[in-house]
Amino acid sequence: MPNAHYSINFRHDIGLMDVAWHRFFTADDVGPYADECKVRFVTEGFKPGYLLRMDMSESAVQPQEAVAMFRTHFDGFPHARRIAVVTASAIARMQVRREMTQPYLRIFGTADEAMAWLMEDGCVPV
Repeated sequence: MPNAHYSINFRHDIGLMDVAWHRFFTADDVGPYADECKVRFVTEGFKPGYLLRMDMSESAVQPQEAVAMFRTHFDGFPHARRIAVVTASAIARMQVRREMTQPYLRIFGTADEAMAWLMEDGCVPV
């Protein structure tokens, strides 16, 4: 069932979890979203070392209450090999850099740029 806040798609051919946020989250929205991410990740048969594209281009900067809930609900989520975040907002970029400190994360202005980086250097699993 589609969700107004986000979409989650899995591309098994390239090991990609492809997430798009369509608006900001409230603190109460984060738990159900995290639960769906976790259930779908397992159901789709994904494992640590996947690729993750998070397209935040349609969402605003997240409220601090929601950011705190993201920290709580995604603690222990399986690690990606590369994370590409998409946003053109300078403020959202600052928020992502503050909250997501993984050295394998990059921020891009477009979904296509993000995908190109995810696919380079033989990052696609065999």
